[in-house]
Amino acid sequence: MSSILSEPFTLPCGVVIKNRIGKAPMTEGLADRWDRPTEALCRLYDRWAMGGIGLSVTGNVMIDHRYLERPGNVVIENEDNLDLLSNWSAAGTKNGTELWMQISHPGRQSPGYITREPLAPSAVKVDMLWVHAKPRALRETEILGIIERFARVANIAKRSGFTGVQLHGAHGYLISEFLSPLANKRDDQWGGNLENRARLLLESVRAIRATVGPNYPISVKLNSSDFQKGAFSEEDSRTVIQWLEKEGVDLIELSGGTYEHMALLDEEGSATATGEKVMSAASARREAYFLDMAQKIRAVSDIPLMVSGGFRTLQGMEEAIESGVTNLIGLGRPLSAEPELPNGLLDGTIEHARISDLDLTLGDNWFSPKSENKRIRHLNSFAEVGWHCVQIDRMGRDLDINWNMSPLTGMLKFFGGGMLKQVLRKHK
Repeated sequence: MSSILSEPFTLPCGVVIKNRIGKAPMTEGLADRWDRPTEALCRLYDRWAMGGIGLSVTGNVMIDHRYLERPGNVVIENEDNLDLLSNWSAAGTKNGTELWMQISHPGRQSPGYITREPLAPSAVKVDMLWVHAKPRALRETEILGIIERFARVANIAKRSGFTGVQLHGAHGYLISEFLSPLANKRDDQWGGNLENRARLLLESVRAIRATVGPNYPISVKLNSSDFQKGAFSEEDSRTVIQWLEKEGVDLIELSGGTYEHMALLDEEGSATATGEKVMSAASARREAYFLDMAQKIRAVSDIPLMVSGGFRTLQGMEEAIESGVTNLIGLGRPLSAEPELPNGLLDGTIEHARISDLDLTLGDNWFSPKSENKRIRHLNSFAEVGWHCVQIDRMGRDLDINWNMSPLTGMLKFFGGGMLKQVLRKHK
């Protein structure tokens, strides 16, 4: 049985994606002690490519070894490791798969055990648990240097065989911080009104396009909203997307939330800036968290969209494509547990992701997922993230998925393994 998901999709730049299923970027943590790509990364992306996805977007590739999202990130600062990057791209582009490198700077969300002084638009600390140190506000020369780094890494990605790039402008990382009035308190050309707050993103897109040319896919991952009062809003997002369309961006991956409000991991639906739920009854039936926002974008822009977050059933994915609201379906956590899931969805032998049957919270009572305590909700979010990250690590080591692993074990391995990797990291 053939599915509408099997239909190819042509991007504005002319590149054709073979089907409508995309692997949303997920942090891998599989770089070596020198922050270089490894055989484990090649195994992982080989498996995802052979699993049937049309588009595969990598996890955070960092542009500066001093500032990581987590230990184990691949870091590119120069052309030293083109051979290792080429091995990675060769694995990830098997089976006709598009492989795009996600280029990122963590900003103030670089953990304290990596850097004691992270960088940000302004000296505003992340409000969560104990993980992050207070950042230092970037100087303008440093901002311009970051734009140059984004463009340099995009050029290296193209030269090493990656078939596109994605600029990470969501989830509270550096570009997302510049977009948010809560994190960006600047009074220069990089802060204040939305045009100034979006300047880092837009200038980075322009610099990347200048180095990769008109026929190479550029994507941006963007929040539909930060889901915090006074932060980056739905209205802001629609405006920025219109600007990005004018800049020739080929695909927007629509997501939402930051470390301070992890909308993607809120099973009850995402909250608006006023705390109200934004998942309508229609969206609940269609599963995905951000389809309502995608519908609003369709009213002002024809830019191609990949909506990520919440898709679990074949029916929900097909309905989303048939509606025209989204062009691609972004799958993240389901592919960390079932890398062959796309093949089953495409031929109709699988109707829903197995991960939807698991409870990955820390348990009932004190750690209830419905708890109003923000810290408890963060712990539950990290438990789920940890579980999936450990499964990704297992795939990289050519091991089977451990369906019996508890979310507590996953969280402990995630944090413990990350700290050990940081201790073992080597720097030039």
